[in-house]
Amino acid sequence: MGMYVSNSSESTPRMAVSASPIRPVDETLSSRPSDAALHPTVSITPSEPVKRLGIGWRWWFSESVHLPVGNRIEFRFQGSRHLLALYNEGARKSGETSIDGLCSSKLRGSEHRLTFVPAGRAYREWHEAASSAQVTFLYFDPAALHKSDEGAAGLAPRIYFEDPLVWETASKLKKAIESAETNCAPYLEALCGVLAHELSRSDHDLVREPAAVSRGGLAGWQKRVVVEYVEGHLGEQVCLLKLAELARLSVHHFCRAFKKSFGIPAYQYQVQRRMEFAKLRLADRAVSITDIALSLGYAQTSSFSSAFRKATGWTPTDYRREFE
Repeated sequence: MGMYVSNSSESTPRMAVSASPIRPVDETLSSRPSDAALHPTVSITPSEPVKRLGIGWRWWFSESVHLPVGNRIEFRFQGSRHLLALYNEGARKSGETSIDGLCSSKLRGSEHRLTFVPAGRAYREWHEAASSAQVTFLYFDPAALHKSDEGAAGLAPRIYFEDPLVWETASKLKKAIESAETNCAPYLEALCGVLAHELSRSDHDLVREPAAVSRGGLAGWQKRVVVEYVEGHLGEQVCLLKLAELARLSVHHFCRAFKKSFGIPAYQYQVQRRMEFAKLRLADRAVSITDIALSLGYAQTSSFSSAFRKATGWTPTDYRREFE
């Protein structure tokens, strides 16, 4: 199992496939043509304003990338592993996503969209975020799909698509990778098989699904104001009434619409966002666990530790210990 955190002047880190920790690599080393041709993780330029946190082992790797507002950020990737990008939140003011052999996409709304890059394909994306954004990159070795009929063939590149089934399976895969349980390999292999099947379905099979899922959910502007409010109040217990007022809905209708849009209740979403923030803070040893707990609204460190372990499978101390 290996972890890394990268921000400030650190360059794109390499992915480890063994149990050794993952360490950042100097950008000058990865700029050589032989390395750049098949870079192990997504290259992000400029690296300074971006925070990225990764964890993985064997065939699987998960990386959370936090993007600031107002910067033009560029992603590049071409590697021996499949890449699935999940756009968790945020929207781009402008930008473009492209994969060799496909028409590029300039869609601005990115929330709950996905991009799939098969191993060996060149991927490039740039955007200027209109609001704080988070992207999850899932990397998995084609060998992880060896038991699936779709593992060897049938996985075509797809840009900025919506598929609730792929999203749900990918979210489970991310959570399983981050749980770091040594006996979860069979579960990860099974999830990869399901993911391969879902990714292999044709666009024709998906024509009616996005509309059915979006019906009854929050509108784009409602999701934006609610997410921005939650992000700005991670250290407080956000009241459902306040969120409903922001969305201009009754509490009852807001709860139903929120779960329809995000797949989880509003309270669970806030806890999830708190834990993602905690992961970034835990990577900084200068900040005590007690201070992190207090900054997130927990009166006692034990309460924070219990919530963190429930969400990630790790205690905060064990999670921090994984970083060099």
